[in-house]
Amino acid sequence: GSLGYFDTQRQPQGVDKDVVEALALRSGCVLNTRVDSRARIWEQLKQGSLEMTVSGVATPAREQLAEFWPYLGTRNYALMSRETARSLSSFDDFLADPKLQLLVVRSFRHGQQIDAWIEQLRALKRVSEVGDFPTALKVLKAGRGDLMFAHPMVLEHWRGNAMKGLTMLDWAPGDSAIGSIVASKTLVSAADRQLLRRHLAAMVADGEVERILSKHVGADMASRLRLPPGSQP
Repeated sequence: GSLGYFDTQRQPQGVDKDVVEALALRSGCVLNTRVDSRARIWEQLKQGSLEMTVSGVATPAREQLAEFWPYLGTRNYALMSRETARSLSSFDDFLADPKLQLLVVRSFRHGQQIDAWIEQLRALKRVSEVGDFPTALKVLKAGRGDLMFAHPMVLEHWRGNAMKGLTMLDWAPGDSAIGSIVASKTLVSAADRQLLRRHLAAMVADGEVERILSKHVGADMASRLRLPPGSQP
């Protein structure tokens, strides 16, 4: 979505690309980038073959491997067809209907409450995994799944026909998903981590991250993606 996508010339664009380029410029570090699936990214970090990634959500297990430097805050909404939404007002309604199936992107994390819901459904064998977000959206629109969780800034990229017939419901207003740059503790030196973390903190503080967000999702949504107090790097 708006975090990262390919334009009509198959060139990468998006919030994360611009954040990485600005961080490289400020810090003087050379950050060589490539695109890969979330599942492979986390596996490479675990194996010690990847130095950094973007828009990562921290978990206790992941924090054993890497440092997390926040730069945006959001939360996920329930995304489903308007027809399905007519009979559902909460996650409990979804849980109560054994015919309904959840779609998730492999290795995505969504926030504490939503991830706990997903584990409930996984135990009931009601979770289908796909490799990336565009695939999940296609599967949902094709009716081969009934629900997925997504945040509005990602969906901003698919405004128009791609979202026709879909709606978002705010089932977890107290949840949060903090997007961070993630740096391996073993492959990135302590000095480089300190340098990059300091420059990212400056980008958050002086508004550069918000300007990047505004470019891709508009000023109103960018203001809602500011980090909550106490979570800044």
